[in-house]
Amino acid sequence: MTTTIKAARPQDREAWQMLWRENCAHFGADGMSETVVDGLWSRILDPSSPIDAWLAFHGTKPAGLAHTIVHPHSFSLRPVCCLEDLWVSPRHRNRGIATCLIEHLSALGRQAGWRRLYWETGLTNTAARHLYDRLATQRPMAIYQIEFPD
Repeated sequence: MTTTIKAARPQDREAWQMLWRENCAHFGADGMSETVVDGLWSRILDPSSPIDAWLAFHGTKPAGLAHTIVHPHSFSLRPVCCLEDLWVSPRHRNRGIATCLIEHLSALGRQAGWRRLYWETGLTNTAARHLYDRLATQRPMAIYQIEFPD
């Protein structure tokens, strides 16, 4: 069975939402309001928004998703792309779907002239880090944040 990657289209809402809900539940964000989910979907479909969604299908079944944000970079005139979310449904894991998504985005980035594709993951996410170590170079950076409550 083959894996295909495509940009999300309006008719993909059900497949995207199922995968997004799985991702959110896994990371403890399953209380996300419908307003936020609807807003995210609207951004994904809005050509003026920098966020895109990519869906992976294993055969005809939705199997994974990636959210990307292309943005300017201060060290180059070429844009960079943040892989904001990468998710493969548990029932479709160990089939190379995450690799297909990253390779698809890498090819897209080369074609579009991005300077880099980058992402972050938890230090204890050993399964993902094993894959990422094969596909990319880990940067020696610490990430800091300040949360602003709703």
